[in-house]
Amino acid sequence: MATLCRPAIAVPEHVITMEETLHLARTLHADHPQLPLALRLIGNTGVQTRHILQPIEDTLKHPGFTWRNNLYETEAKARVPGVVRRALENAQLTSRDIDLIVYASCTGFMMPSMTAWLINNMDFPVTTRQLPIAQLGCAAGGAAINRAHDFCTAYPGANALIVCCEFCSLLYQPTDLGVGNLLSNGLFGDALAAAVVRGEGGEGVHLERNGSHLVPDTESWISYAVRDTGFHFLLDKRVPGTMAMLAPAMRDMAEPHDWDVSGLGFYIVHAGGPRILDDLCKYLDLAPEWFRYSRATLTERGNIASAVIFDALERLWADGGAPHNARGIIAGFGPGITAEISLGTWTTAGRGEDDGRRTPPVRPMPQPA
Repeated sequence: MATLCRPAIAVPEHVITMEETLHLARTLHADHPQLPLALRLIGNTGVQTRHILQPIEDTLKHPGFTWRNNLYETEAKARVPGVVRRALENAQLTSRDIDLIVYASCTGFMMPSMTAWLINNMDFPVTTRQLPIAQLGCAAGGAAINRAHDFCTAYPGANALIVCCEFCSLLYQPTDLGVGNLLSNGLFGDALAAAVVRGEGGEGVHLERNGSHLVPDTESWISYAVRDTGFHFLLDKRVPGTMAMLAPAMRDMAEPHDWDVSGLGFYIVHAGGPRILDDLCKYLDLAPEWFRYSRATLTERGNIASAVIFDALERLWADGGAPHNARGIIAGFGPGITAEISLGTWTTAGRGEDDGRRTPPVRPMPQPA
């Protein structure tokens, strides 16, 4: 059974606080007729700090799409190897053991993909399969896990490496003054993540099944407009309410396998904003503490796109992990509107590969906030 091992996370060294973000909004858009609304929305995100690739004075400049994409490529090549090495160490594997690389990113473009560069520069076998994912946005982290799971199921004993590289700050567009875009300027951060899915052995989340769900007729709710100045992020005001449609999809996926999605032992979900987590509590009848790792990611790093679920999973790991054999769910949400959902059981090193369906799931009590 495929096992998702401990992720490795990295963030750029430059930090911007909510206070600085609000000050910039007041300074740069003092005459904006909807500035009070934008300030209130940014404040409501709860994002206290974000890491960004460049100092803020450089982030606010726009030297052109060509320059920005060149910076994306340069920084990706400089920063990705470090998280890859740590992820391989966490899985107790080397690059020679990897059969598939899944690379998720929606904030820059390379062709050949970063997967080809990794194979050439980090001693991966030349037979390594490549799967770049560029257009699933924040859902790509969940999709990467699911496609790695599918691959390891189709090829027993194979191993897959997942890499997420998101430099959201390179999407800043100074001429886009819509409220949704002003909100995004205070919501998104930069980060990298990597994790290995082992076909055999390993400690972590034994992936049992996965699925996708698309909400019909919501394609325009989260999208990019590709213009001369690059990617322009478009966000519909209806997006925060999508859990009314996606929470039932999570329940529907679990129930045929006799899993109660409201009675699991851990929850790792994409934290696109605070209302997503609040609504999951409401629709799944869960205490807020069950989403503490996702909320911590949002608070300390903002929405880091495809890397969110790996950052939240690493926080669970750093907190001691879940009880052995506890059932859990991992879910990424993004444009489409799309959900990519995984169900799995937590396995601790030395405890074997027990099937979570043979033993009642262990559900720890939430700790006080």
